[in-house]
Amino acid sequence: QVQLVESGGGLAQPGGSLRLSCATSGFTISWYGMAWARQAPGKGLEWVSAINGDGSETYYANSVRGRFTISRDNAKNMVYLQMNSLQPEDTALYYCAKGQEFLAPREVEALNAWGQGTLVTVSL
Repeated sequence: QVQLVESGGGLAQPGGSLRLSCATSGFTISWYGMAWARQAPGKGLEWVSAINGDGSETYYANSVRGRFTISRDNAKNMVYLQMNSLQPEDTALYYCAKGQEFLAPREVEALNAWGQGTLVTVSL
C-alpha cells in the first residue's frame, strides 16, 4: 500500500525558509518520479516541482523557480522541498505525490498517489 506522509509545514515570515519532508512507503521509490503540489486557500491545485527517479532531473513552476529546491534520498525513501525566500503567496497546503513512471511528473494529471498535505503559512 502506497503511503506518503508530509511534515515540516508551519508558520514562516516573509523571506524565511522551511523544509518539507515526505516519508514514503509501500513502493520502490527509485522507480518513480515524485512531485510536490500545493493548494492555496480558495484556489485550485497547483503543480510546484518534480524530480525523476534517480534525482538527476528536476523541474519547477515559474512561481517558485530559484527559491525552491526539490531533492530525494532513495536510500531513506524520502523526498524533500527546501523553500527559501518565502512569500505570502506561497501560503498553501503542500502535497507530496507519486508519479507513474521513472520520469519526473511535470503535471498534476501525471500523479497517482498523494499524501494528506502539510500546511505552510507565510505571514508577519
